[in-house]
Amino acid sequence: MSFIKIGHRGAAGYEPENTLRSFKKAIKLGVDMIELDVYVCASGELVAIHDDEVDRTTDGRGLVVKKTLKELRKLNAGQGQKIPTLVQILNLVKQKAQLNIELKGLGTAAPAAALIEKFVVKKNWLYDDFLVSSFNHRELVLFAKILPQVRLGVLISRLRKRPGVTYYQKKFRPWSINLPAKSVSKKLVAKIHNLGSRVLVWTVDKPKQIKKIKAMGVDGIFSNFPDRL
Repeated sequence: MSFIKIGHRGAAGYEPENTLRSFKKAIKLGVDMIELDVYVCASGELVAIHDDEVDRTTDGRGLVVKKTLKELRKLNAGQGQKIPTLVQILNLVKQKAQLNIELKGLGTAAPAAALIEKFVVKKNWLYDDFLVSSFNHRELVLFAKILPQVRLGVLISRLRKRPGVTYYQKKFRPWSINLPAKSVSKKLVAKIHNLGSRVLVWTVDKPKQIKKIKAMGVDGIFSNFPDRL
């Protein structure tokens, strides 16, 4: 794959983030990959939501992990949309785009691995249709032990000299290192490429910045407005 156009939380600049409506919009805009965030709710399902609380993105209040799917489904996630399960998202996407599943909550690695395996075995998805990433590197290590066939993306919020990218490369052997736009430079991109990983950059919406970061030789960009990529 050449340059990867990644829809951030679907197409969150146009539709309510992490909703089926947002994912549909991303597909319509021709993304290569859709990024989404998952937590395990109180009844055990993996649901797509970015925050550990429902307060910001819905008309409800409280922690995602304390609510059952039935309780979550009563909430309005914007424009009448409901918080979707990962199963619903997979059934919607149907390999029209790859999926970057970000493990947000604790205990997400095992159920995410089980669901991916199920869709590969029973629904003819490919392991390479998925990229699993996380800021929680313990969840990432656990996921890799359960399902090593799936590509890993190491998310780094702030890149310090120690530990540097070499440390992450040796520890995870990741398919990609996912960096914030403020941390990227042409020199760093070259270094990560030399280590054997790709560079994906989040979250870039302004055309001028997209152009600047593309020129650094990155492999993909996450954007709320993926058509701008």
